[in-house]
Amino acid sequence: MDTPSTAGAQLRQLRRRAKLSQLELALVTGVSQRHLSCVETGRARASPGTLHNLLSALDAPLEQCNRVFLAAGYAPRYTATALAAPGMAAVREAVSHVLHANNPAPAILLGSHWEVLAANASTGVLFELVGIAPQATDGLNLMATLLQPGGLGDHLINAEEIRSVAWQRASREALGNPELATLLAGLPAPDVTELPASMPPLVLTRVRSRRGELSFLSTFTTFGMPQDITLTSLRIEHLIPADAHTWEVMRGAYADYCALVL
Repeated sequence: MDTPSTAGAQLRQLRRRAKLSQLELALVTGVSQRHLSCVETGRARASPGTLHNLLSALDAPLEQCNRVFLAAGYAPRYTATALAAPGMAAVREAVSHVLHANNPAPAILLGSHWEVLAANASTGVLFELVGIAPQATDGLNLMATLLQPGGLGDHLINAEEIRSVAWQRASREALGNPELATLLAGLPAPDVTELPASMPPLVLTRVRSRRGELSFLSTFTTFGMPQDITLTSLRIEHLIPADAHTWEVMRGAYADYCALVL
């Protein structure tokens, strides 16, 4: 979908995408419906504070917020700070703590293009259990390794199910992320299969390993109230063992890893 050129039209598009009426958005933000209507049609120019209020209520991506501010004649409000920058030290420490605390279950830090930025020791342990070199996480793109032959997707028992879920999520994210859209265009799209007769409460990641089938629940950690574009894109995926056998295997393999390291 093409992005409208005016700030008002972009706000209207975001409001409709959020399935809110002008009245509903006005009630949430305290902006009068009349003024909101004038802003959307270009008959009035919203102040930076009003734009921030409206965009926050619409939960607009920060890159989109910058486009709205520019279209309204204001400077972009949000920047993208490199994760390695000194000002991100607290963020790096928090990520390291969360990754380590997740052991003996795997956890990985993903960027906006599904690239693996960091991983805990148990991720390497899991890779070794499925026959992939632990150092293969360096420079790995999770979407690519799920979809391309010879990658992690080949070791999934329910590969098509996981590929389909991941593809749908990435495709939604790619609507506002041109680089991710380019990446997806170069990857094989998963086959669309019919829905099963009954749906489970969660889709499990089922892995074929040297110690039998391993099953994991997938959860995500993100940063609350981010005001930086880099922070909005970061997420930690936790693979939590879904049964006693998987817990036993991961605990044992992680203990063996720690004994070798120490």
